[in-house]
Amino acid sequence: MGKERKGDYERLNSLITHIAIIMDGNGRWASRQGLPRLEGHKKGTEVIETIVEECHQRGVSFLTLYSFSTENWKRPLNEVEGLMQLFSQSLDKYGPKLKERQFRIKFLGKKEGLPSALVEKMIYWEKAVPEPIFTLNLAINYGGRDEIVRAYQKILEKKLTASSLDENNFRNFLDTKTEPDPDLLIRTGGEKRLSNFLLWQTAYSELWFTDILWPDFGKEELDQAIEDFSRRKRKFGGID
Repeated sequence: MGKERKGDYERLNSLITHIAIIMDGNGRWASRQGLPRLEGHKKGTEVIETIVEECHQRGVSFLTLYSFSTENWKRPLNEVEGLMQLFSQSLDKYGPKLKERQFRIKFLGKKEGLPSALVEKMIYWEKAVPEPIFTLNLAINYGGRDEIVRAYQKILEKKLTASSLDENNFRNFLDTKTEPDPDLLIRTGGEKRLSNFLLWQTAYSELWFTDILWPDFGKEELDQAIEDFSRRKRKFGGID
């Protein structure tokens, strides 16, 4: 790595800690290739390995990927079943590599409703790296509204009073309770909406959209997003 590039990464490390990505376009990519939709998801999984490494090299500590939403259950049964198998196979393939690097895998969303064998693997990998240097959040069976409702249910179980509740302690009941909010949210595939993703956490995230489909997303596109982010002024409601 050249001195100039290393300097760029060190500068970015002070700017960006957490990137979230809505990985859109797998199905369209497959259709354009004349392939079944599941092949697009498989190709998209390969891209994840690259982006995890590239984010780590750029000083990012947290990467959150929207993998399967609470609304995705509406998709055809064969696609849903194929995705569940792909998640399980991907943990078997990439889990050991991430553990060796001290990269933690964490899951956002509800485990209820997912295949029991997959849930067992999810629980195992969440505990596999107790002191990580990088965290990969995979949002599976996740919805932003559902997360907020689940947080409220936990608050009721704790019997907290309304007067004792504020934004800071409400955060303690979210799936990302120990993590900083995303600095940058990227969405591939040309759509420009949040699609029920990290609704609480992205209140002040910078948004970056691209027409590139997720299986074609790579190092160059990641750098474009980060470079655009570095030129923005984040005031968080204040005055520059």
